[in-house]
Amino acid sequence: MPRRPNPVPSYLRHKSGQAFCRIRRADGSSVQVYLGPWDSQESRENYARAIGGHVPEPKRTGPAVVAPTAPPTVAEIVDRFLEHARIYYRRPDGTQTNEVKDFTLSVRPLLYLAAAIPAAEIRTSHLRKVRDLMVQGYEHPEHGPQTALSRKVVNQRVGRIKRVWRWAVEMEEVPESVFAALSLVKGLGEGRSEARETEAVTVVPWAVVEKTLPHLNPVVRAMVLLQWHTGCRPGEVCAIRADEIDRTGEVWLYQPRRHKMAYRNKPRVVAIGKAGQEVLMPFLGRSGFLFSPALAVEIINAEKRAKRKTPVQPSQQCRKKANPVRKPGARYEVQQFLKAVARAAARAGVEPWHPNQLRHSFATRVRAAHGPEAARVALGHAHVRTTEIYAEQNTALAIEVARNMG
Repeated sequence: MPRRPNPVPSYLRHKSGQAFCRIRRADGSSVQVYLGPWDSQESRENYARAIGGHVPEPKRTGPAVVAPTAPPTVAEIVDRFLEHARIYYRRPDGTQTNEVKDFTLSVRPLLYLAAAIPAAEIRTSHLRKVRDLMVQGYEHPEHGPQTALSRKVVNQRVGRIKRVWRWAVEMEEVPESVFAALSLVKGLGEGRSEARETEAVTVVPWAVVEKTLPHLNPVVRAMVLLQWHTGCRPGEVCAIRADEIDRTGEVWLYQPRRHKMAYRNKPRVVAIGKAGQEVLMPFLGRSGFLFSPALAVEIINAEKRAKRKTPVQPSQQCRKKANPVRKPGARYEVQQFLKAVARAAARAGVEPWHPNQLRHSFATRVRAAHGPEAARVALGHAHVRTTEIYAEQNTALAIEVARNMG
């Protein structure tokens, strides 16, 4: 006769020294809840709270005994919110946005510290401790070393945790006072905490880009040039397709299906002039994504075959079939694009730079020639103040004004 499983979760010891238990959900799946240091008073109290709703079925016959419903724990609220997020945070085409991943990373240190605590008992002190973990970094028993985050990322992730509790209040899972208290935790101010600061994104001079281009493969080289001439985002240049480009006018119009503000139903149009059109012309006969690692491999191999003076031996072909390499992707991901540029800059012996700086350089040139409003429209921003972040002040113009004013 098969052994009947124990309905009460066991108090277990993790290899990290933490106590934990596995709580079974209504759908049959389970979540691992960390309780605190093994055999500590804190972990025993958290264990008692965690198993509050898990009472064994009585052996006696008679009316069923209904266990009292325990208040939801932090882990349960997070689990319910993530289920909501997987449905809510979607693009117009139905695919998930990156918000689900960002929320998952944001709540990780919270679950590490307070998974078994009732969600209604979360205090500002808990949130401050979570923030300290983000600032300093820590060792997670499942996910390994968690690196220290920059101040801006810490503020973003703490803000997401607050949004989880705002949703919990809306769903009447926790009292309003809990979210009101968490809202009092301010974001870290610049230079007023131990959190590291990130360097501001600056422009990249054309001389640096020009020296880097020979060290890029033909596809990534075209991507860099298209960004330089249009100021589009790295994600937009990675995802461009021929059927998204209106080529009926003198200036082509690229309207990406997916872009940063698509969830707000705001259109995004990238104008492509003659210089950008020349970059795109060799790729327009392709279906699907114009820029892909597969195409880069194809071009590089064709160049090698053209230079080869002897035919490929049968033994070499057999080795390739016996040891196939990983098939290149159908499109460049943003991180691939960034890494390719970083490696090329290192080979060129120039200062490190990344594709986001191409957008800043474009914004600065447009602003200097046509003013801030033109730069706003070209970059696709809703407000000029956002463009000011991208477009550096035109120092040459300020010097000319000072010279004329005496």
